[in-house]
Amino acid sequence: MATFAVVDLETTGNASSKKDRIIEIGIVVLKDSRVVKEFSSLVYPERDIPPFITSLTGIDDEDVSHAPLFSEIAEEVYGLFKNAYIVAHNIEFDLGFLNAELNACGFSSLNNQIIDTVELARVLIPTSPSFKLGRISEALNFGHDRPHRALSDAQVTGELLIYLLDSLYKLPERTLTHLLKVTSKLKSGFREFIEEALNRVRYRADQEEEYTLWHGIAVRKLSSAHSDGFEIPENYEEWLENLYEGEDGLKRSILGFEQREGQRKMSDLVHQSLTEGRHALLEAGAGTGKSLAYLVSALYYSIKNQQRIVVSTHTTSLQNQLLNDEIPKIAEALGQPVKAELFKGRSHYISLVHFSFELENSVHDNYDEALAKSMILVWLTQTTTGDIDEIQLPSNGQQFWHKVSAEQSKKAVQLKSESSYFEWAEKKASQANIIITNHSMLCLDLISSEKRLPPYDKIIIDEGHQLESVASRYFGIRLNYKELQRQLSQMGEQFSERYFKEGRTAFKQLLDRHRQAIDKAKDELNQLMRYLYQGIRKSRQAGKSKSDIGRIQYSLEDEKDKRLLETAEEMTNRFLSNISSIKRLMLSMKDQLLPDARSSSSQDPAILLNRLDHSIMICEKIENQLHSYFSPLEANENEAKWIEIEGEGPNHSLYMFSEPVQLNQILRERLFSSKQSVIVTSATLTTNRSFNFIKGSLGITNDNRLIEENIPSPYSFDQNVKLMVPNDFPNVRDNQEEFIYSVSEAIYSMAHITKGRMLVLFTSYDMLKKTYYLLKELINPEEYMIFGQGVSSGSRDRLKKNFQAFDQSILLGTSSFWEGVDIPGDDLSCLVIVRLPFQPPGQPVQAKREQLVRQLGKNPFMEYSLPEAIIRFRQGFGRLIRSSTDRGIVFICDQRIIESSYGKYFLSSIPDIPVTHESTNKLIKQMEDWL
Repeated sequence: MATFAVVDLETTGNASSKKDRIIEIGIVVLKDSRVVKEFSSLVYPERDIPPFITSLTGIDDEDVSHAPLFSEIAEEVYGLFKNAYIVAHNIEFDLGFLNAELNACGFSSLNNQIIDTVELARVLIPTSPSFKLGRISEALNFGHDRPHRALSDAQVTGELLIYLLDSLYKLPERTLTHLLKVTSKLKSGFREFIEEALNRVRYRADQEEEYTLWHGIAVRKLSSAHSDGFEIPENYEEWLENLYEGEDGLKRSILGFEQREGQRKMSDLVHQSLTEGRHALLEAGAGTGKSLAYLVSALYYSIKNQQRIVVSTHTTSLQNQLLNDEIPKIAEALGQPVKAELFKGRSHYISLVHFSFELENSVHDNYDEALAKSMILVWLTQTTTGDIDEIQLPSNGQQFWHKVSAEQSKKAVQLKSESSYFEWAEKKASQANIIITNHSMLCLDLISSEKRLPPYDKIIIDEGHQLESVASRYFGIRLNYKELQRQLSQMGEQFSERYFKEGRTAFKQLLDRHRQAIDKAKDELNQLMRYLYQGIRKSRQAGKSKSDIGRIQYSLEDEKDKRLLETAEEMTNRFLSNISSIKRLMLSMKDQLLPDARSSSSQDPAILLNRLDHSIMICEKIENQLHSYFSPLEANENEAKWIEIEGEGPNHSLYMFSEPVQLNQILRERLFSSKQSVIVTSATLTTNRSFNFIKGSLGITNDNRLIEENIPSPYSFDQNVKLMVPNDFPNVRDNQEEFIYSVSEAIYSMAHITKGRMLVLFTSYDMLKKTYYLLKELINPEEYMIFGQGVSSGSRDRLKKNFQAFDQSILLGTSSFWEGVDIPGDDLSCLVIVRLPFQPPGQPVQAKREQLVRQLGKNPFMEYSLPEAIIRFRQGFGRLIRSSTDRGIVFICDQRIIESSYGKYFLSSIPDIPVTHESTNKLIKQMEDWL
């Protein structure tokens, strides 16, 4: 039986090469899944411990002042690793430090077999939302009393190792056989354990009960799509009354459930809209319970009329809430399963045919491909959906996913319905009462000739204030250099010679020409992007306008740079000429493969045909999108075109955009005029208590049968929220640096009162960045953690989780943090709005829309800019109070909300709460007294 030496280190920093040193070491020796020895020691690092490390670990300079030097314990430490696997959570970090210290003491580097429990967890717990030791140990209910202390972390890592090996031993035989082939490229040496698992599984009686084989791959058995439906009473009012009021209704499934007047009203309005075939705009304030309200009425109508209802959301979090929280509660209250399905596009689902094909061609895999294959193999023994969103592939694993998604399986390969996850999803959706999707899928369905959703006539659009902006993206063009390069690379890789062991000479000649054409296209693309990047950096426009994440924006409207665009058009045409050559070569390759596909017993030729079809389609899409992009002859009054480049970084970080300026006519024709009932709901649809702005945006201004209702929040905002505006901040227009300094000082002062727990919302990325670095100077890292969108690494969700993970933290965010971010309870007690959320000047779509409004003889500020800013402001305000018990401060640094003529519109758009306009010092004193 193997021996494992599990090690964890605490250090002064991240890099031994930068003179960082070990300050604590913990080692746990395991044999036969039992602890046989433990070792722990603080280490004198011969340098100061940074404040952040002290904050993280609790270890300070005094703690290590009398600790041994590493040289004093090196021999004992070295002996503990003899004849053992070295195990650590992120082993490269720990082993790098260990070997540096051992080498300095005259010992040779440890070259034992290693196991990285991060890597092993990714393979064997592929659906884990996080692979951080603390998060995994919490999810698996391991005791972890002293995180970021070496021995405690080593003990938990040992527990995790035992759990993971136990999981490995439970895998089906076919999965283990495939893992044996693909894991040789991984860091961890666990071949011995896979072989042991294979020996065990051959003597296990139950090995085939839970799994079935599809295309030679072990997958979890799927149950029938849906159980039979259930009867529903004829009288809707009685049914709803029983559900809301009866003891065997929602009170049974929701602890402490009490009917809310607004929630019942919302249900009635949704039912009315569906029954009478009318559209509806329903604003429902926080705490109304709108999602439950519309779901119960949608379900009743669907069952009663045998007609499916689509529910579209903007955020994944709301989709998950509907599917995993609200619908199970309704099902429990009804005592019957509810037929509701989450439906996504083909690219989300795995194609087992293509995955099997890639497994058979694993010899040349790189690390990310090997890790992605290993994760997917284990995940397929668990998933009932085949939806890639259930797992987190490695960063470059997305390239591999493009090869094996169902997007590749549109034409040539005919899969049996029971072996295609996408067809399985389609089948379940076709039998569902409620289909949950997102605005992106909805817009694709509206724009595409190929229908993306099952047929429907009734739809509920939640987070409806976002529909126009999502539709703008899908009815426009979005291209970027990196994605174009990826697509070209994939076209070459999918047809490489490793797939043609017995290929004919003529085909190989085509393949060579195909590869040359791709290289030439890449070269032309590089030249185009480099030319545009450098031209835009030098342009008179550059720097005038920036996106919300700091990219320089360049509008194609400017006639001053006509020469730049003319040359770009010529270079684009040369690139497109190469794309046409690639397409012609692929059509010739397709002709040569067709006879093989018809006669061969192998599916390989048909799979390659499928990939050719997909790549030809991509070429056609590139041609269609780029053909007229730079051409002034194609200028369209209802279209904004612009390019964005990174202010810093590689010269090829370039993005091309085109969006329709007004979507009202398109949405009216394709959605509101073609569907019987469209119900749009959100917490923020009105401006100045009116639906006029949203009606104009969506194209439903003249619909006399439209249902409009504003359902107020039941929360006691006047008791739970105070709004504060300082009267002594410098004018941002006169001196932006002084304004930023005042903002930073106020944040620092308020943080002492709120213990951090602050969300600071910006409209300008530049201002966020300057504030972030100023706060870093003002604030001792032992006091508060500061996270800044676009400055700190990680996605929006990752930043939010990091913010919540630390007791005293401050989070700075721009655009995407104004909405869709839930930080409930004590994690957030202060919301700072730095500037009223008007779009920064010069934004391409904004400028074009204002121009069109002006041409109609209207005031673009009052008709467009102000209503849009009010909706955004209301969304930002909504981040603070997410439940009836939440309590906090809204601190607005922008005095325009008090002093301008339009400030009253912002204040009247939120609940009636106390507003204080005083000096910063007085406000902070009041805040301290109130909180």
